[in-house]
Amino acid sequence: MALERELQTASVRADPSRLVELLAPDFEEIGASGRQWDITSILEMLAGEDEDMSDIEVHGLTGRVIADGVIILRWQSVRDECRVNRTSLWQRRPEGWRLVHHQGTPVGWA
Repeated sequence: MALERELQTASVRADPSRLVELLAPDFEEIGASGRQWDITSILEMLAGEDEDMSDIEVHGLTGRVIADGVIILRWQSVRDECRVNRTSLWQRRPEGWRLVHHQGTPVGWA
């Protein structure tokens, strides 16, 4: 849970070396926009984020072990006026915990 919170800070999102430590090489995301991302495309997108962006607020973070070394986290993000329900799948690998899958679903969209 601490790693998920760290990943939502502006300082980490602007630090490619830390992102590579947190994201699995086979990372995939289905964003709130519906776009699909892999580690290369998400690193490129984050490199282009405005340096003045605020941290993403994390609300209602809960986790559940779904297998040995695999945890699913659910939470809601808030940034500016945008609320998104999020799910993250973390896996313990030899090099440490890595985010392997993430999905965001906008709140209130049909």
